[in-house]
Amino acid sequence: MPTRPTGGPLGLLGAVGDRVRRGPAMRPDLGDPVEGWGHVPSESLTVRTDDGVDLHVEIDAPRTASRGRLAGRTPTVVMAHGFALTMQSWVLQRRALLDEGLRVVTYDQRGHGRSSTPDLSTCTVARLGLDLAAVIEATCPTGPVVLIGHSMGGMSVMSFAGQHPDVVRDRVLAVALVSTSPGGHEVTEFGLGPLVGRVVGSLGPGVLTRLSRHAGPIGVLRKMGKGVQDLAVARWAFDSPVSPALVDLVAEMIFETSFDVMAAFLPDIDGLDLVPSLQALTGVELLVINGAGDLITPASHSEDIVRHVPGAEHVVVEDAGHILMLEHPDLVTEQLLALIQRAQRAVAEGVPVSSKPRVRRTVQDISKKRRAGRARREAAS
Repeated sequence: MPTRPTGGPLGLLGAVGDRVRRGPAMRPDLGDPVEGWGHVPSESLTVRTDDGVDLHVEIDAPRTASRGRLAGRTPTVVMAHGFALTMQSWVLQRRALLDEGLRVVTYDQRGHGRSSTPDLSTCTVARLGLDLAAVIEATCPTGPVVLIGHSMGGMSVMSFAGQHPDVVRDRVLAVALVSTSPGGHEVTEFGLGPLVGRVVGSLGPGVLTRLSRHAGPIGVLRKMGKGVQDLAVARWAFDSPVSPALVDLVAEMIFETSFDVMAAFLPDIDGLDLVPSLQALTGVELLVINGAGDLITPASHSEDIVRHVPGAEHVVVEDAGHILMLEHPDLVTEQLLALIQRAQRAVAEGVPVSSKPRVRRTVQDISKKRRAGRARREAAS
């Protein structure tokens, strides 16, 4: 039987460390984007919600028309990021979609990134759905829309769909739900497994608030050095080798998120039930994609979504963890573009999406394997 963590925060940290050491390796030879991880938008604006929260929003407007892969009226793509991340997690997809002639809107969710900190009682998924509605109204009040959400951002999209089924019916061309869950699972185990996850759960959400105020386990973790922190992030975020710079990027987003905000969201996420909201997505082209090695929202969470939406496409990516769009960016981008193309074809041909059979595919990121092999050969020579 597993032993129970002892010794307060340090004992918990030891249990975390045990699991962290099983994570994927970091590989300096896996090159980062030539353009780096930053991005300059066409426009930045602040959208104030009806409860007074300022959301930082960025718009990428294409400089040229679509190059031909996307037919019909070009939609605006609105992207929502996950728990303890920021819009920067979508940086590679933003560039690629922009290159395809798409208009892209990204924003930092309340309490994350450059958006303001809300009253903690408003840190709920239902409120995130209303925030997404405010962003859509401010940035793309007319025309077709594609909604893409990762993790908690996927929950935002599902929440929005349940709140505004008329908008979904009339304007939403396609939806992509990446590494997310409709609820009904223990999604707050943080990839630590049930033992440590329940310890955190039984002590929280107050435990995370105490971490921010009294430098508990995560504070200790950071004081133990960057190496330990990097191992923890790599363990929870990825399931294949990634570059140290990518781990740094994710760690910065996570550790710059207020622990009070994290703590406030967790009870709502843990008790979530978005299955009723999925009914609004019937008839919309839907892609559900997750990593086979995702410790936070494994494939079973995605299968629950697909089961309730006729015609949904489910793609499982081998050797992929929770932050799929940074671990396998080219593959995710291709899936998103294929989704938009399918949706445009369905509209042009008058084919009801709900009449399609459900499709489940398992794919591998061959391009990443080739890049890694080439880098190893170059390093050896």
